[in-house]
Formats: sequence, structure tokens, C-alpha cells
Amino acid sequence: MPDRFAGILALVITSALWGTTGTAATFAPEVGPLAIAAVSLGLGGLGQALVALPALRRDRPALRAHRGIVLAGGLAVFVYPLAFYSSMRIAGVAIGAVVSVGGAPIFSGILERVLGRVRLGPRWSVAATGGIAGVVLLSLTGLFGGGGDGGGGAVTVADTLLGVLLGLVAAASYAGYTWASVQLMRGGAGRAAAMGAVFGGGGLLRVPVLLVTGAPLLATGRAFAVGAYMAIVPMFLGYLLYGYGLKRLSASTATTITLIEPAVATVLAVAIVGESLGVSGWCGLVLIGAALAILAPAPRRRADVVRPSTG
Repeated sequence: MPDRFAGILALVITSALWGTTGTAATFAPEVGPLAIAAVSLGLGGLGQALVALPALRRDRPALRAHRGIVLAGGLAVFVYPLAFYSSMRIAGVAIGAVVSVGGAPIFSGILERVLGRVRLGPRWSVAATGGIAGVVLLSLTGLFGGGGDGGGGAVTVADTLLGVLLGLVAAASYAGYTWASVQLMRGGAGRAAAMGAVFGGGGLLRVPVLLVTGAPLLATGRAFAVGAYMAIVPMFLGYLLYGYGLKRLSASTATTITLIEPAVATVLAVAIVGESLGVSGWCGLVLIGAALAILAPAPRRRADVVRPSTG
């Protein structure tokens, strides 16, 4: 029981930390979303790889045998924060966070169906329908009023639609690197090696982006502090805690707990950033939350469970 409680606490802290990223980025408006993405998961991903070096050496044969999956996962890690932070900058923190995180389970189901030939069943169909309806309502937020651009300004319908589209790209990428990590674990790599390879690869791909766009991060003390916070706290520390929690809890329990992230992001966006979603936006959030609640406790087949490893 103490071990389980520690795992739950680790994932609660992780989810809360991830939920702060969009609001934290608004404190450095002069730093573009590409630079924020590069410094967060770029440096955070490289930190993951450094910590996982012993595991990476030990599991090198398994990683080499699945190099295509490692590359695909790294590309997904590269794309995810670029789309995620751009979505929040354009459409607002709440919409960007909810679509990016809330859409991931739907894309995960699609990947399982297409690549794993897994029958998804009526539960997934109902959840996917509710999630899509929620995204549509969020997309209408700019039309019916409300919204914010991450800095308190008004958002147009075109901004909202573009932000939702980028959020869906982020959701697909999120599902992609999660799928890649799980496949590597099933292929014989330990948890630390799988995550270190995928996030380290994505971090390496993001270094050129950081070199090109990262100058504003050094322009002011506040911008530097925001960049350091993003890289060290929610990304590096957050993913360490995430791996710790996954070793002690089932995948379905972990998925349920991490739904705290979009809730935290929305509350902070409204309370601190000053965003207003309007009636359609809040209805969309409720539908997406209901879809996630339906998906989270879905029974998992024995083949879908990844055994915790000492890596």
C-alpha cells in the first residue's frame, strides 16, 4: 500500500506540473512558442537521456533491433511541443491544453486499431464521438464569445480553428510517442531505456530549433527563468516522476490520474491568465472530460499490459 500511494502521489504531482506549462509560458510573451517548445522538451529530453545512459547502454541491442520505432518516437516528441505550445499561444491556454491532451486517447485508439489490429469496441466509439463533439464546441468558442490568446487578448474564429488543428496535431504526436515507448518496452527495452531513447532523440532533433529561436530566452531574467522552469520542473522532473509512478500502478490507473493535467491548465488559464471560454467552450470541456472518463477505466487485455522493469 505505501508503494501504491507513492506512485499515485508521483503521478498527481506530475500531472499538476504539466498543467502549469501553458500558464508559465504566458509570463514570457516575447519568447515564441517554437523556442518554448525547444527549451522545454528539448533540454528536458536530453536530460532524460543523460539520466538513462546506463539503461541505454544495457538495452542497446533491443533499441537497435527496433531503430525504426525509436526514430518514429523521437519525431513524435519533436513535433508534440511545437504544436502544443503553438496551439496554446494562438487559441488560448485552456483550449490548446484540453485538445492536445484530451485528443490523445482517441489517436491512441486509432493507432491500436491500424497498427495493432485491435478491436476498439463500443466504449471507444462512444468516447470518440463525445470527444469530437467537445472539440467542435471548443472550436466555436471564438464564434460565440470568450477565449483568450494566452496573454489576455481576444481570439478570432480563425485563431480558434487553427489552434484546435494544432492541438489535434499535438494529440496525435502525444499518442505516437506513447505508442513508440510501449512498443520498445514490449520489444525488450527497459522503461528508462525506452523513454531515454525516445525523448533523447526528440531532444537532439530540437537542438537546432533552440539555436535558431532561443535568443529571446536570454534577453531578460524573466524569460530565462521561464525557460529554466519549463525544462527542469514540468519536463525533466515531471517525466522522472511519471516513470516512477508507472512502475507502481496499472496503466489504466495512471491514465486516470494524468487527466488532472488539462483540468489544472484550464483552471490556471481562467484564474491567472484571464481567459474566458464562454458557454460553448465549457460545454466542450465537459464533453471531452466525459469522453476521457469513459476511456480511462476501459479494461485492458493481457497483451496490452507492459510489465514494470527495473530499467
